[in-house]
Amino acid sequence: MGIFSRMSDIINSNINSMLDSAEDPQKMIRLIIQEMEDTLVEVRSSSARVLADRKAALRRSEQLQLEVDSWEQKARLALAKGREDLARAALQEKHVIEEELSLVDVELKALDEHIVHLGDEVAQLQHKLDDAKAKQQALIMRSQTVESRIKVKRQMQRDALDKAFSRFEHFERRMDTLESQLESMDIGRDVPPDLAAEIDALQEDERISDELQRLKNELSGQAGKAASEKA
Repeated sequence: MGIFSRMSDIINSNINSMLDSAEDPQKMIRLIIQEMEDTLVEVRSSSARVLADRKAALRRSEQLQLEVDSWEQKARLALAKGREDLARAALQEKHVIEEELSLVDVELKALDEHIVHLGDEVAQLQHKLDDAKAKQQALIMRSQTVESRIKVKRQMQRDALDKAFSRFEHFERRMDTLESQLESMDIGRDVPPDLAAEIDALQEDERISDELQRLKNELSGQAGKAASEKA
């Protein structure tokens, strides 16, 4: 694709539409800007060449005009000297140079039109480039805003999860405490109820036996005392 065809495509392109249809708008805008900058460099290089061609054509036109004027003067001089033949020859030379001058003037006009057209397209391309760069900056800002919002949202979700885990751990600790309290209430109650009753009965029986023995001893002591008194 030629440089001017590519430049025309860029100027007529719809950047917004290209970005909307792109999977990665930031990558697309970078490519668009790179293409525009490269094209702008090529166009300016071409403009420099065209301007150089115009300067050369202008110098040629001025030189030819001097030659035309010179042959005009020579024809006048020949007529003044009565040499119509020389005057005719001088005018013929003048006519040849005037034809060449006419071609150079046509070239100059075409170059001038080309330069004006090129300047307009460069201005449009520069405007497109500025617009693309503005959109790139807007995309960067939007991307930074979205990334910041995602970061904040993730942090909020992380905080919410941390709070949920904290509440769950607090609940687990409370359950552990309640279970420990319940287990402490059962300490010493691991002996089967019947066995405990039997042990208590043995203790009670031993106490009664001791009490019974005491009474026996007291009665025996009283009987011995009575027998002694009778004797």
